Amino acid sequence: MSYQVLARKWRPRRFSEMVGQEHVLQALVNALDHDRLHHAYLFTGTRGVGKTTIARILAKSLNCEAGVSSEPCGTCSSCLEIAEGRSVDLLEVDAASRTKVEDTRDLLENVQYAPTRSRYKVYLIDEVHMLSNSSFNALLKTLEEPPPHVKFLLATTDPQKLPATVLSRCLQFNLKNMVPEQIAAHLGAVLDAEMIRYEEPALWLLGRSADGSMRDALSLTDQAIAFGAGAITEAGVRSMLGTVDMTFVYAVLEAVAAGDAAAALAAVAHMAEHAPDFESGLDELLSLLHRVAVAQMLPDHADNSRGDSERVARLALSLTAEDAQLFYQMALNGKRDLPHAADPRSGFEMTVLRMLAFRPLVLPDDGSLVPSADGASGTAGPGPAKHGSAAAPQSAAAAEQAAVAGVESPAAAEPPAAAESPTVASVPAGEPPKAAGARLQLDRASPPALTACADWPDLLDRLGLAGMVLSIASHCALEAQQGSDFRFVLDDNQMGLFNPGHAERIRLALQNYFDTPVSVSIEPGRPTTETPAMRIARHKQERQRAAEAAIESDARVQRLIQRFDGELDRTSITPLEP
Repeated sequence: MSYQVLARKWRPRRFSEMVGQEHVLQALVNALDHDRLHHAYLFTGTRGVGKTTIARILAKSLNCEAGVSSEPCGTCSSCLEIAEGRSVDLLEVDAASRTKVEDTRDLLENVQYAPTRSRYKVYLIDEVHMLSNSSFNALLKTLEEPPPHVKFLLATTDPQKLPATVLSRCLQFNLKNMVPEQIAAHLGAVLDAEMIRYEEPALWLLGRSADGSMRDALSLTDQAIAFGAGAITEAGVRSMLGTVDMTFVYAVLEAVAAGDAAAALAAVAHMAEHAPDFESGLDELLSLLHRVAVAQMLPDHADNSRGDSERVARLALSLTAEDAQLFYQMALNGKRDLPHAADPRSGFEMTVLRMLAFRPLVLPDDGSLVPSADGASGTAGPGPAKHGSAAAPQSAAAAEQAAVAGVESPAAAEPPAAAESPTVASVPAGEPPKAAGARLQLDRASPPALTACADWPDLLDRLGLAGMVLSIASHCALEAQQGSDFRFVLDDNQMGLFNPGHAERIRLALQNYFDTPVSVSIEPGRPTTETPAMRIARHKQERQRAAEAAIESDARVQRLIQRFDGELDRTSITPLEP
């Protein structure tokens, strides 16, 4: 007896054997069990998700000699004939090969006659979107009002090409792509029944490569069995599919998370020994960073599509949310730039080096900003550290940008003496640094607390905050302060972006600035004093008004307006930045 491929051997014969598509099966089962049958059904979805299989099971359910039900017996002559493809009352047509209107007329010529042996005459038209417009017109009347003994089952991978007149005459069921978890679990059950040895990670690779199609997954499994001489191994499947070994991707990201440039480049070199597709490697890195970001935001919903949720969870703990987002953007840009690199490996390496070079600055438990020795950010001693969201500059130009932000560039800063406490840049409020790229003079604010709440906008300029934390702090008003206790009120409109981690970051920055322990509380409300954001908006409006007044009073502008009977477009006036 010849070998039967897995996709045919394990094709479901009843609804209970189907994997996935519960939303479709529930509707069909209820309709069959309660005798609420429509005359036309349309099944849509990509290849290999079960459209034709469901249609054939539905035909069995309609014509089973035991009666119409959602559980056909599978043993009567009608069920066997349909299963073997020789039922005279199941007319299965491939519309791709019968697109002419004459073919459709021939198909419907005997529609008025009763079925030969079965309860219903069933027309199963696959890839129905391939019919011509004339064929659809010939089908419409019969499709809308068929004889009571006729049922139409239509299947298509492209429902957008079907006329609205056809769609309105059918009950439409959209079949979903299957997720890798479902595919891997089903493949495991099939291989267990076939008594074939396999490694579970290999099933996850097959499940992902199938791209939502169970038929493709079973076909790939057949290929993997042949490739592995009767056994399925992870290494064999990776070799067969030509995919990048995730071990290398994990090693690269773990080295980047640890700030270990040598380990990261060693992982890339080891990866290069296996002649990988580096663009695919960046795709895998992007996918991993996405899963890490999801695990950080929703730990209980970590993606286990590759059976590696524990490793993803460890990476989520070793990276901050800012790290994951920054690295994802760098990998995305690296993929865009890869075709322009000298070679794929160097493009991949440069993406990894960017992640190491532009790590956010670290906030250790004492709140000080400490860049690591290799130029990327690192922790100052043992213990957990938190990252700010400003990337650590590595050049003179970056040092200038950092100076404008009120934080000294690690590349330009001199290491402080052992006895000195950490310092932050002191910049007068509203005044930018004088010398671009020059090292700012650093000083330490005196421990005495603020004397007035109005000083908060000035103080914020000196704290070195950035990103979302700076945005939250700029919408806060310092409503009360007693000794080292600070009570802020955050504008209600900003509460959707706030989380307790922001308050902790602000507390650490204040503690570092005053060199004394402080406590911070942030409550929602309406600020009663001017927030830093309000001050910035006010200054911007003042500069805008001043710029408009300057333009309006300019003698040359006035002469032009008078000469050409012109009108000043105030929306085009933009004040110069101070």
